[in-house]
Amino acid sequence: MINNKIDFKLINTALIVLIVFLLYQTGNLWIGVLSKVIAMFLPFVIAFAIAYALYPFLQFLTRHKIPKALAIAIILAIVLGILSFITLAIFPMIFNQLPSLFNGIIDFIKKVATDYNLNTSTLQNTLSNSFNDIIINGSSIVSNGAINIIGVSLGYLSTAVISFSAAIYFLADMERIRAIVKKYLKKKSTKTFKYIYLLDREMKSYLSGFLRIILITLVEYTFAYTVIGHPQALLLGFLAMIANLVPYFGGMITNTVAAVTAFVISPSLFIRTVITFGILSTIDGYVINPMVYGKTNKLHPLIVIMSVFIGGVLLGILGIFIAIPLAIIILSTIKYFKEDMLDKLEDIKEKNK
Repeated sequence: MINNKIDFKLINTALIVLIVFLLYQTGNLWIGVLSKVIAMFLPFVIAFAIAYALYPFLQFLTRHKIPKALAIAIILAIVLGILSFITLAIFPMIFNQLPSLFNGIIDFIKKVATDYNLNTSTLQNTLSNSFNDIIINGSSIVSNGAINIIGVSLGYLSTAVISFSAAIYFLADMERIRAIVKKYLKKKSTKTFKYIYLLDREMKSYLSGFLRIILITLVEYTFAYTVIGHPQALLLGFLAMIANLVPYFGGMITNTVAAVTAFVISPSLFIRTVITFGILSTIDGYVINPMVYGKTNKLHPLIVIMSVFIGGVLLGILGIFIAIPLAIIILSTIKYFKEDMLDKLEDIKEKNK
Protein backbone atom coordinates (compact mmCIF):
# COMPACT_ATOMS: atom_id res chain seq x y z
CA MET A 1 0.00 0.00 0.00
CA ILE A 2 1.39 3.40 -1.08
CA ASN A 3 1.74 5.96 1.66
CA ASN A 4 0.36 9.26 0.32
CA LYS A 5 0.92 11.26 3.49
CA ILE A 6 2.99 14.42 3.14
CA ASP A 7 6.04 14.66 5.38
CA PHE A 8 5.54 18.20 6.64
CA LYS A 9 8.62 18.03 8.90
CA LEU A 10 10.81 17.37 5.86
CA ILE A 11 9.14 20.18 3.90
CA ASN A 12 9.57 22.63 6.80
CA THR A 13 13.23 21.67 7.15
CA ALA A 14 13.77 22.15 3.41
CA LEU A 15 12.07 25.57 3.54
CA ILE A 16 14.25 26.66 6.49
CA VAL A 17 17.39 25.56 4.63
CA LEU A 18 16.21 27.42 1.50
CA ILE A 19 15.50 30.59 3.49
CA VAL A 20 18.91 30.45 5.17
CA PHE A 21 20.58 29.91 1.79
CA LEU A 22 18.74 32.86 0.22
CA LEU A 23 19.57 35.09 3.17
CA TYR A 24 23.23 34.12 2.84
CA GLN A 25 23.27 34.77 -0.92
CA THR A 26 21.60 38.18 -0.49
CA GLY A 27 23.52 39.03 2.67
CA ASN A 28 24.88 42.36 1.40
CA LEU A 29 21.36 43.56 0.54
CA TRP A 30 19.93 42.62 3.94
CA ILE A 31 22.89 44.09 5.80
CA GLY A 32 22.31 47.37 3.98
CA VAL A 33 18.59 47.30 4.79
CA LEU A 34 19.28 46.37 8.42
CA SER A 35 21.80 49.19 8.81
CA LYS A 36 19.21 51.68 7.52
CA VAL A 37 16.57 50.33 9.91
CA ILE A 38 19.03 50.57 12.82
CA ALA A 39 19.96 54.13 11.81
CA MET A 40 16.27 55.12 11.79
CA PHE A 41 15.36 53.60 15.15
CA LEU A 42 18.64 54.03 17.04
CA PRO A 43 17.89 57.61 18.28
CA PHE A 44 14.58 56.44 19.74
CA VAL A 45 16.15 53.36 21.34
CA ILE A 46 18.78 55.63 22.92
CA ALA A 47 16.03 58.06 23.99
CA PHE A 48 14.03 55.32 25.69
CA ALA A 49 17.17 54.02 27.43
CA ILE A 50 17.93 57.53 28.74
CA ALA A 51 14.35 58.01 29.94
CA TYR A 52 14.35 54.56 31.55
CA ALA A 53 17.59 55.37 33.41
CA LEU A 54 16.27 58.77 34.59
CA TYR A 55 12.82 57.53 35.60
CA PRO A 56 13.88 56.46 39.16
CA PHE A 57 15.04 60.04 39.77
CA LEU A 58 11.68 61.33 38.55
CA GLN A 59 9.93 58.92 40.94
CA PHE A 60 12.16 60.12 43.79
CA LEU A 61 11.24 63.77 43.17
CA THR A 62 7.51 63.13 42.73
CA ARG A 63 7.45 61.07 45.94
CA HIS A 64 8.71 64.20 47.72
CA LYS A 65 5.65 66.18 46.57
CA ILE A 66 7.39 67.91 43.65
CA PRO A 67 5.03 68.38 40.67
CA LYS A 68 5.86 66.14 37.73
CA ALA A 69 6.50 68.98 35.27
CA LEU A 70 8.84 70.71 37.72
CA ALA A 71 10.59 67.41 38.50
CA ILE A 72 11.25 66.81 34.78
CA ALA A 73 12.54 70.37 34.44
CA ILE A 74 14.90 69.84 37.40
CA ILE A 75 16.23 66.58 35.93
CA LEU A 76 16.78 68.18 32.51
CA ALA A 77 18.53 71.16 34.08
CA ILE A 78 20.88 68.87 36.02
CA VAL A 79 21.60 66.71 32.97
CA LEU A 80 22.22 69.72 30.70
CA GLY A 81 24.37 71.33 33.37
CA ILE A 82 26.53 68.23 33.76
CA LEU A 83 26.84 67.81 29.97
CA SER A 84 27.73 71.48 29.50
CA PHE A 85 30.34 71.36 32.26
CA ILE A 86 31.90 68.21 30.81
CA THR A 87 31.84 69.61 27.26
CA LEU A 88 33.13 73.08 28.00
CA ALA A 89 35.50 72.41 30.91
CA ILE A 90 36.34 68.77 31.56
CA PHE A 91 36.98 67.50 28.01
CA PRO A 92 39.38 70.34 27.03
CA MET A 93 41.33 69.89 30.29
CA ILE A 94 41.52 66.14 29.75
CA PHE A 95 42.64 66.61 26.15
CA ASN A 96 45.37 69.02 27.24
CA GLN A 97 46.68 66.37 29.66
CA LEU A 98 46.73 63.58 27.06
CA PRO A 99 50.11 64.43 25.44
CA SER A 100 51.96 64.38 28.76
CA LEU A 101 50.24 61.12 29.72
CA PHE A 102 51.15 59.49 26.39
CA ASN A 103 54.73 60.78 26.57
CA GLY A 104 55.04 59.39 30.09
CA ILE A 105 53.99 55.93 28.90
CA ILE A 106 56.42 56.01 25.96
CA ASP A 107 59.27 57.24 28.20
CA PHE A 108 58.55 54.45 30.68
CA ILE A 109 58.78 51.82 27.91
CA LYS A 110 62.04 53.36 26.66
CA LYS A 111 63.53 53.32 30.17
CA VAL A 112 62.57 49.68 30.70
CA ALA A 113 64.02 48.78 27.28
CA THR A 114 67.30 50.55 28.11
CA ASP A 115 67.63 49.11 31.62
CA TYR A 116 66.91 45.52 30.60
CA ASN A 117 68.32 45.63 27.04
CA LEU A 118 64.98 44.88 25.39
CA ASN A 119 63.92 45.64 21.83
CA THR A 120 60.64 47.51 22.16
CA SER A 121 60.88 49.61 18.98
CA THR A 122 57.83 47.97 17.39
CA LEU A 123 55.74 48.54 20.51
CA GLN A 124 56.96 52.14 20.79
CA ASN A 125 56.14 52.87 17.13
CA THR A 126 52.69 51.30 17.43
CA LEU A 127 51.84 53.24 20.57
CA SER A 128 53.26 56.49 19.14
CA ASN A 129 51.15 56.16 15.99
CA SER A 130 48.03 55.33 18.00
CA PHE A 131 48.59 58.22 20.40
CA ASN A 132 49.23 60.64 17.51
CA ASP A 133 46.01 59.55 15.82
CA ILE A 134 44.06 60.18 19.03
CA ILE A 135 45.57 63.64 19.46
CA ILE A 136 45.06 64.60 15.79
CA ASN A 137 41.45 63.40 15.77
CA GLY A 138 40.80 65.12 19.08
CA SER A 139 42.23 68.37 17.76
CA SER A 140 39.41 68.56 15.21
CA ILE A 141 36.88 68.56 18.05
CA VAL A 142 38.66 70.38 20.89
CA SER A 143 39.72 73.86 19.85
CA ASN A 144 40.76 76.92 21.85
CA GLY A 145 39.93 75.32 25.18
CA ALA A 146 36.39 74.30 24.25
CA ILE A 147 34.54 71.74 22.18
CA ASN A 148 34.37 72.76 18.52
CA ILE A 149 30.83 71.80 17.46
CA ILE A 150 31.72 72.21 13.77
CA GLY A 151 34.30 69.45 14.13
CA VAL A 152 31.67 66.98 15.30
CA SER A 153 29.91 64.92 12.65
CA LEU A 154 26.47 66.24 11.69
CA GLY A 155 25.12 62.70 11.96
CA TYR A 156 26.20 62.43 15.58
CA LEU A 157 24.74 65.84 16.39
CA SER A 158 21.38 65.06 14.79
CA THR A 159 21.24 61.69 16.60
CA ALA A 160 22.06 63.39 19.90
CA VAL A 161 19.44 66.14 19.42
CA ILE A 162 16.70 63.70 18.34
CA SER A 163 17.56 61.27 21.16
CA PHE A 164 17.52 63.97 23.83
CA SER A 165 14.27 65.49 22.56
CA ALA A 166 12.54 62.11 22.36
CA ALA A 167 13.89 61.20 25.82
CA ILE A 168 11.97 64.14 27.31
CA TYR A 169 8.67 62.82 25.94
CA PHE A 170 9.48 59.25 26.93
CA LEU A 171 10.31 60.41 30.45
CA ALA A 172 7.08 62.39 30.70
CA ASP A 173 5.05 59.38 29.53
CA MET A 174 7.11 56.67 31.21
CA GLU A 175 4.55 56.06 33.93
CA ARG A 176 1.79 55.61 31.37
CA ILE A 177 4.01 53.42 29.16
CA ARG A 178 4.83 51.18 32.10
CA ALA A 179 1.17 50.97 33.10
CA ILE A 180 0.14 49.97 29.57
CA VAL A 181 2.85 47.33 29.31
CA LYS A 182 2.02 46.01 32.78
CA LYS A 183 -1.69 45.75 31.97
CA TYR A 184 -1.01 44.04 28.65
CA LEU A 185 1.43 41.51 30.12
CA LYS A 186 -0.86 40.65 33.03
CA LYS A 187 -3.70 40.08 30.59
CA LYS A 188 -1.51 38.14 28.16
CA SER A 189 0.46 35.91 30.51
CA THR A 190 1.28 35.91 34.22
CA LYS A 191 4.59 34.15 33.54
CA THR A 192 5.62 36.74 30.95
CA PHE A 193 4.72 39.52 33.38
CA LYS A 194 6.84 37.97 36.12
CA TYR A 195 9.75 37.56 33.69
CA ILE A 196 9.62 41.19 32.49
CA TYR A 197 9.19 42.36 36.10
CA LEU A 198 12.36 40.46 37.04
CA LEU A 199 14.32 42.02 34.15
CA ASP A 200 13.04 45.48 35.06
CA ARG A 201 14.07 45.04 38.70
CA GLU A 202 17.53 43.75 37.78
CA MET A 203 18.18 46.53 35.26
CA LYS A 204 17.06 49.21 37.72
CA SER A 205 19.39 47.73 40.30
CA TYR A 206 22.30 47.72 37.84
CA LEU A 207 21.74 51.27 36.61
CA SER A 208 21.38 52.58 40.14
CA GLY A 209 24.64 50.95 41.23
CA PHE A 210 26.52 51.91 38.08
CA LEU A 211 25.56 55.59 38.21
CA ARG A 212 26.54 55.80 41.87
CA ILE A 213 29.85 54.03 41.39
CA ILE A 214 31.02 56.17 38.44
CA LEU A 215 30.28 59.41 40.29
CA ILE A 216 32.04 58.16 43.43
CA THR A 217 35.01 56.96 41.38
CA LEU A 218 35.39 60.24 39.48
CA VAL A 219 35.50 62.27 42.69
CA GLU A 220 37.61 59.72 44.59
CA TYR A 221 40.40 59.31 42.03
CA THR A 222 40.53 62.93 40.92
CA PHE A 223 40.75 64.10 44.55
CA ALA A 224 43.35 61.49 45.56
CA TYR A 225 45.72 62.17 42.65
CA THR A 226 45.28 65.92 43.00
CA VAL A 227 46.30 65.70 46.67
CA ILE A 228 49.57 63.90 45.85
CA GLY A 229 50.32 66.34 43.01
CA HIS A 230 49.93 64.04 40.00
CA PRO A 231 49.83 66.28 36.87
CA GLN A 232 47.17 64.12 35.15
CA ALA A 233 44.81 63.91 38.15
CA LEU A 234 41.64 64.88 36.25
CA LEU A 235 42.45 62.58 33.34
CA LEU A 236 43.09 59.69 35.73
CA GLY A 237 39.79 60.36 37.49
CA PHE A 238 37.96 60.32 34.16
CA LEU A 239 39.82 57.16 33.10
CA ALA A 240 38.87 55.47 36.37
CA MET A 241 35.25 56.43 35.81
CA ILE A 242 35.22 54.94 32.29
CA ALA A 243 37.16 51.88 33.47
CA ASN A 244 34.26 51.04 35.79
CA LEU A 245 32.74 49.31 32.79
CA VAL A 246 34.87 46.50 34.20
CA PRO A 247 33.99 46.49 37.92
CA TYR A 248 36.74 45.57 40.40
CA PHE A 249 39.46 45.83 37.72
CA GLY A 250 38.89 49.33 36.29
CA GLY A 251 40.61 50.97 39.23
CA MET A 252 43.63 48.68 38.87
CA ILE A 253 44.05 49.74 35.23
CA THR A 254 43.91 53.42 36.16
CA ASN A 255 46.34 53.00 39.05
CA THR A 256 48.81 51.20 36.77
CA VAL A 257 48.71 54.06 34.26
CA ALA A 258 49.16 56.54 37.12
CA ALA A 259 52.20 54.65 38.44
CA VAL A 260 53.80 54.35 34.99
CA THR A 261 53.48 58.07 34.24
CA ALA A 262 54.64 59.05 37.75
CA PHE A 263 57.71 56.82 37.40
CA VAL A 264 59.18 58.97 34.60
CA ILE A 265 58.42 62.26 36.38
CA SER A 266 60.11 61.77 39.76
CA PRO A 267 60.88 59.03 42.30
CA SER A 268 58.98 60.88 45.05
CA LEU A 269 55.83 61.15 42.90
CA PHE A 270 56.13 57.48 42.02
CA ILE A 271 56.29 56.52 45.72
CA ARG A 272 53.30 58.74 46.54
CA THR A 273 51.40 57.22 43.61
CA VAL A 274 52.14 53.64 44.72
CA ILE A 275 50.94 54.46 48.24
CA THR A 276 47.80 56.05 46.78
CA PHE A 277 47.45 52.99 44.53
CA GLY A 278 47.32 50.74 47.59
CA ILE A 279 44.92 52.95 49.51
CA LEU A 280 42.49 53.34 46.59
CA SER A 281 42.58 49.62 45.78
CA THR A 282 41.79 48.78 49.41
CA ILE A 283 38.96 51.30 49.60
CA ASP A 284 37.50 50.10 46.28
CA GLY A 285 37.82 46.42 47.08
CA TYR A 286 36.64 46.39 50.69
CA VAL A 287 34.41 49.45 51.07
CA ILE A 288 32.98 51.06 47.93
CA ASN A 289 32.41 48.09 45.61
CA PRO A 290 30.84 45.83 48.28
CA MET A 291 28.75 48.75 49.53
CA VAL A 292 27.41 49.62 46.08
CA TYR A 293 27.47 46.36 44.11
CA GLY A 294 26.61 44.29 47.17
CA LYS A 295 23.17 45.89 47.10
CA THR A 296 22.77 45.51 43.34
CA ASN A 297 23.52 42.80 40.81
CA LYS A 298 26.10 40.30 42.00
CA LEU A 299 28.04 39.36 38.86
CA HIS A 300 31.15 37.25 39.12
CA PRO A 301 34.22 39.25 37.98
CA LEU A 302 35.05 36.55 35.40
CA ILE A 303 31.59 36.94 33.84
CA VAL A 304 32.10 40.71 33.74
CA ILE A 305 35.48 40.39 32.00
CA MET A 306 34.22 37.83 29.48
CA SER A 307 31.12 39.92 28.72
CA VAL A 308 33.09 43.10 28.13
CA PHE A 309 35.69 41.29 26.01
CA ILE A 310 33.09 39.53 23.83
CA GLY A 311 31.06 42.73 23.50
CA GLY A 312 34.15 44.67 22.44
CA VAL A 313 35.15 42.07 19.85
CA LEU A 314 31.66 41.87 18.33
CA LEU A 315 30.46 45.49 18.48
CA GLY A 316 33.45 47.62 19.49
CA ILE A 317 32.80 50.51 21.89
CA LEU A 318 29.03 49.98 21.74
CA GLY A 319 29.52 46.32 22.66
CA ILE A 320 31.58 47.29 25.71
CA PHE A 321 28.84 49.63 26.95
CA ILE A 322 26.00 47.15 26.52
CA ALA A 323 27.94 44.01 27.52
CA ILE A 324 27.09 44.00 31.23
CA PRO A 325 23.37 44.89 30.79
CA LEU A 326 23.07 42.06 28.24
CA ALA A 327 24.86 39.70 30.63
CA ILE A 328 22.41 40.67 33.37
CA ILE A 329 19.47 40.02 31.03
CA ILE A 330 20.86 36.61 30.00
CA LEU A 331 21.60 35.54 33.57
CA SER A 332 18.22 36.80 34.79
CA THR A 333 16.53 34.86 31.99
CA ILE A 334 18.37 31.68 32.96
CA LYS A 335 17.50 32.26 36.62
CA TYR A 336 13.82 32.80 35.85
CA PHE A 337 13.37 29.72 33.68
CA LYS A 338 15.41 27.62 36.09
CA GLU A 339 13.14 28.63 38.96
CA ASP A 340 10.09 28.08 36.74
CA MET A 341 11.23 24.54 35.91
CA LEU A 342 11.87 23.81 39.59
CA ASP A 343 8.37 25.03 40.45
CA LYS A 344 6.91 22.74 37.80
CA LEU A 345 8.87 19.78 39.16
CA GLU A 346 7.58 20.55 42.64
CA ASP A 347 4.01 20.64 41.32
CA ILE A 348 4.51 17.30 39.61
CA LYS A 349 5.88 15.79 42.83
CA GLU A 350 2.92 17.14 44.79
CA LYS A 351 0.45 15.64 42.31
CA ASN A 352 2.19 12.25 42.37
CA LYS A 353 2.03 12.00 46.16
